[in-house]
Amino acid sequence: MAINGNSGSGPWKAAFSSAANVGASFSGNGRTSPVANVSSGAERALSTGLAQPAGWQSLLSFTILFLAWLAGFSARLFAVIRFESIIHEFDPWFNYRSTHHLTINGFYEFLNWFDDRAWYPLGRIVGGTVYPGLMVTAGLIHYVLNLLHVTVHIRDVCVFLAPVFSGLTSISTFLLTRELWNQGAGLLAACFIAIVPGYISRSVAGSFDNEGIAIFALQFTYYLWVKSVKTGSVFWAIGCCLSYFYMVSAWGGYVFIINLIPLHVFVLLLMQRYSRRVYIAYSTFYIVGLVLSMQIPFVGFQPIRTSEHMAAAGVFALLQAYAFLQYLKDRLTKQEFQTLFFLGVSLAAGAVFLTVIYLTYTAVSSQLFVLPLSRYAKIHIPIIASVSEHQPTTWVSFFFDLHILVCTFPAGLWFCIKNINDERVFVALYAISAVYFAGVMVRLMLTLTPVVCMLSAVAFSSVFQHYLGDDMKREIPAVEDNSVVFQPISSKLALSGVIVTMLMLMLLMMFAVHCTWVTSNAYSSPSVVLASYNNDGSRNILDDFREAYYWLRQNTDEHARVMSWWDYGYQIAGMANRTTLVDNNTWNNSHIALVGKAMSSNESAAYEIMRSLDVDYVLIIFGGVIGYSGDDINKFLWMVRIAEGEHPKDIRESDYFTPQGEFRVDKAGSPILLNCLMYKMSYYRFGEMQLDFRTPPGFDRTRNAEIGNKDIKLKHLEEAFTSEHWLVRIYKVKKEENRAPRTVGSLESALKWKGV
Repeated sequence: MAINGNSGSGPWKAAFSSAANVGASFSGNGRTSPVANVSSGAERALSTGLAQPAGWQSLLSFTILFLAWLAGFSARLFAVIRFESIIHEFDPWFNYRSTHHLTINGFYEFLNWFDDRAWYPLGRIVGGTVYPGLMVTAGLIHYVLNLLHVTVHIRDVCVFLAPVFSGLTSISTFLLTRELWNQGAGLLAACFIAIVPGYISRSVAGSFDNEGIAIFALQFTYYLWVKSVKTGSVFWAIGCCLSYFYMVSAWGGYVFIINLIPLHVFVLLLMQRYSRRVYIAYSTFYIVGLVLSMQIPFVGFQPIRTSEHMAAAGVFALLQAYAFLQYLKDRLTKQEFQTLFFLGVSLAAGAVFLTVIYLTYTAVSSQLFVLPLSRYAKIHIPIIASVSEHQPTTWVSFFFDLHILVCTFPAGLWFCIKNINDERVFVALYAISAVYFAGVMVRLMLTLTPVVCMLSAVAFSSVFQHYLGDDMKREIPAVEDNSVVFQPISSKLALSGVIVTMLMLMLLMMFAVHCTWVTSNAYSSPSVVLASYNNDGSRNILDDFREAYYWLRQNTDEHARVMSWWDYGYQIAGMANRTTLVDNNTWNNSHIALVGKAMSSNESAAYEIMRSLDVDYVLIIFGGVIGYSGDDINKFLWMVRIAEGEHPKDIRESDYFTPQGEFRVDKAGSPILLNCLMYKMSYYRFGEMQLDFRTPPGFDRTRNAEIGNKDIKLKHLEEAFTSEHWLVRIYKVKKEENRAPRTVGSLESALKWKGV
């Protein structure tokens, strides 16, 4: 019996042949036995299944992707399970409020909505100042569910939108990685991005923010771009444009796409990898994508006016020129082509030189390169630097959000560069640019996470294929005496394969444990609900924020105006439904600076500012009782810096430090600090409070110091509400006392002047 290389055909075929012979002997009349027919059918089915394992591979891939979706969805539910189904953070409250308005009043009313609850007395035109993709997506899902008679509140749709889209992100990452490497790497990448903390941080349940859907749009756009470059098909290029349009409608990070894709085309031209496929893909993408992106009201004509879109236009012009030169090269003599080429290069160099002179004169180019730097923002744009997620990224943050993938993704990048092609040039540029921007700003870690997952998957897949793939191969010698002898593989190779495989599996298990721990402890605590733990492990819920916002909603006039720092504007408008002076949109720096000036000034000067702004209540956050570090005293220096930028004669940051340059709230603190409005509102009546027997009255747990001004008196404000743990304090602005008239002829005239 001869054994061929296909270990799944010989013995089985012999067995079925024997069964067929037995069936034929039972027939007795030369006709085909039913047993033989069944045997032949089974033989054909089994042979087909063994020869075409694509069906099993598709089923396995579908199962893994479904489990990745389920794992990603489940990992994002810690906040809902531990607390409740609520909207988190700050920006999501505006997004929820806008979505609620959209579902009630319709899309066109949403586009023309003038929000008089924000930026008093200026107001805000919402439709032209937001990316509507998030609201439209949630509203469309809510509409479809109600159309199917599935009654769901729009709030629940908003809470669970990001976890649902995490599964779509896993699928798009799988498709992109499969195009770049292979299917195994794609499945690993889908599993990585489903649970990696760098992506979960912006997509937990309740985090109804643009990034929840934008990362899916980002990855899917890149997949369709790679597909269009590989095929040169207009169909895939149009699909890429539609996905890009959805990305533009969802998040301002679309600028990353409109710069990375032109960079890919430019590098392909430099590497002399120009092809008709690249020309068709980019020409279609730029023209159709440009027209579609301009349909978003907030974007408008920016793609043809602003500097961040100029690279795409320049590469488009360069690509047309290059294609035209290729056309002429095929139709002109060598001498004619060289003359024309020299003339064209001279004209292009002159145009570039004049452009550089113009940009230098208008000071656009210098700001364009230094704007991302946090140091520049801190000096010139303090309102940007005041946001914690705009700070430079530390190495601890990289490990915290990516864990072992930080170490493995350079290996995946090396594998791609080693076996370079058009699409792997793209992923290399994606990785290098994302690393740079993630290092500049913590928030941009979100753009780095997908490519890290992809390249780490390439690294793991290559290692597994190297060590496990060799174990599958066997050389089978000739068979003697009807016995099959398998050649044993090298014991050293087998041992090394087992060791490496076990180490890789251990790393993957550690990665899964780390992701679960980070998600449950760091990224699943809503900002509006705090939790503390006792010595016995029991949990205390601190619900001061919602308590204060509910008090505002129930105990103040419907048209009352509340002044607070801009961090809490969206929450006040969303939960308390009251008018705010500034909020998280931060579009008007001078208005925010005026609020910062009021907080930084003494009470009398602040009262004049509040009178000019018709302020009824002032809300502050104070964490000195419970040790909450995110209160307004810790943010106070940013208020001073922003106010100083607009009012340098009245506010100076150095006045709030001691002569030694220290920011202190105790007796050694600056007198200007100890008498400013923010200090008085934070520590009013706090000097009478003794937290425990080990500390004196007025001891601030957050600053770990005894306050310097305990005898605080308020003249123009009165305490209206203080939450249970003193976390939120609300003060009512007193009305101006009636002054006596300048000329009082009689009691009648005085009463008439007073309105009696």
